[in-house]
Amino acid sequence: MNPFTHIDNNGDAVMVDVSGKAVTARTAVACGRISMSRECYEAVRAGAVKKGDVLGVARIAGIMGAKRTSDLIPLCHILNLTKCGVEFIFHDDTCELEGRCTVKCNGKTGVEMEA
Repeated sequence: MNPFTHIDNNGDAVMVDVSGKAVTARTAVACGRISMSRECYEAVRAGAVKKGDVLGVARIAGIMGAKRTSDLIPLCHILNLTKCGVEFIFHDDTCELEGRCTVKCNGKTGVEMEA
């Protein structure tokens, strides 16, 4: 048996067959931190970036990316998302902005890649 789920015994790429799995509620959370200069951090925190609403654009882009995951990442299943939210947490002591994306669906496979 091949230890890689997305490669068949002939070495070809395949989408995993989830047809035998039950539909269950799925939730995934992904997060990361962005480090920046104090000047940039303060401008983002104050909503004073000349180009506009940095966090608003990032939030919409994150949601759009989650909705298009199966188009952007090969072999991902197409999922009907039931929730996608992006939140930001400021870390003043380190000038870092934490982004956190929570995604939910009712399906046969997880939503980790969408998050």
